[in-house]
Amino acid sequence: MKKRKTISVWTFNNSVPGPEIRVKQGNTVKIKLRNELSEPISIHWHGVPVPNAMDGIPGVTQNAVQPGQTFTYEFKADVPGTYWYHSHQDSVNQLDRGLYGTFIVEAQDEIKADRDYSLVLDEWISNGMVMSGMDHGGMDMGDDMSMYDLFTINGKSGSLVDKLAVKQGEKVRIRLINAGYLSHQIHLHGHEFKIIATDGQPINNPAVLKDNIITIAPGERYDIEFEANNPGQWLLEDHLQNKASSGMRATIVYEGSEVGTDKSNYTEKLPAVDLTRYGEAGKAAFTLDQKYDVEYSMDLNTETINNKTVYTINGKTFPDTGSLQVKKGDMVKVQLINNSKTEDHPMHLHGHFFQVLSKNGSQLKGSPLMKDTLNLKPGDEYVVAFEANNEGNWMFHCHDLHHASAGMVTELSYSDYKTDFIADPNAGNMPE
Repeated sequence: MKKRKTISVWTFNNSVPGPEIRVKQGNTVKIKLRNELSEPISIHWHGVPVPNAMDGIPGVTQNAVQPGQTFTYEFKADVPGTYWYHSHQDSVNQLDRGLYGTFIVEAQDEIKADRDYSLVLDEWISNGMVMSGMDHGGMDMGDDMSMYDLFTINGKSGSLVDKLAVKQGEKVRIRLINAGYLSHQIHLHGHEFKIIATDGQPINNPAVLKDNIITIAPGERYDIEFEANNPGQWLLEDHLQNKASSGMRATIVYEGSEVGTDKSNYTEKLPAVDLTRYGEAGKAAFTLDQKYDVEYSMDLNTETINNKTVYTINGKTFPDTGSLQVKKGDMVKVQLINNSKTEDHPMHLHGHFFQVLSKNGSQLKGSPLMKDTLNLKPGDEYVVAFEANNEGNWMFHCHDLHHASAGMVTELSYSDYKTDFIADPNAGNMPE
């Protein structure tokens, strides 16, 4: 029998992930954060287009919530989709400790699935070193990432992961959320499926897939849907070529089925879904050749400065990266280029969705693709566009938070936005 590992964690409401918050589109959400930890914290609503004051960024939109203090987040949940929440104070460490949970906004006209499961993917360092306050920013990233040797779904690993019960004939929705710092390659066994949304935003006329990998990068979400039409016990598992992958595995169990458990094939290399060619073209918000009010280029790179690895945007590290300046109503086009030799950069924009227009010079062929987090592999070049329709000071950063804490952060700033927020120099604000 495998030895069980127990790791000391920080939690929202005594669980990892924290409680799933599920609301209807149009609901006003009011959440009181009470900090009973020994360190300051915050909550960022990842992907949710909240008012700027509710974005949860210490030193930018609020002061970090001190031990013993409270802060109330209040906003209207206007845009349906699969989102999540996490601390954005010293987030490279606080996410690693478990401070995250799921946030689901159900559409008013949503046709509900018979089963609706949220699966949060994460990685841990099983010897607990991360729990002793390691300085991720000063570590060699290659060594650091290999230390993640325990993979989990909803805070559990391997045979401890909760089984996903289904009945024959049911429509099943699985919401995949990557709260970790590695990309995972998820394979659903024994069923055809569709990707119906990415980062909470719908895919137009998604095609049926079978034995394809979904590559889900840090911060991303994918909603998949399938019909339970193949009785038995089937795996949903990670095919990342890593010995810890066997822990990131959930079993789909048909009620009343006596069929034996499906066998893992997690070492098999299967074709990955190319989202830039998935679904059908449809009405899009932006085109490559339209007029834009602001055009901006972001060169993402890895450098060594004073024997430390840093991650740069246009040759600078935060807070010296210089902000992307816009006015309300501007149409904005951004070119993102990953010049790092070996590292992916999942870039996350707060407060906005952007449309992906092209990849490596080729216009998208499939569904219009609206996202808030986009992964760039080494050498990748993407062009994205968005409307500056949510005033404030917003972060735009890599969601491998080791990279963010070592410099890969910039801000999207509205030149006509005035804030009442004043940063407290004694709050210990650590926004990256």
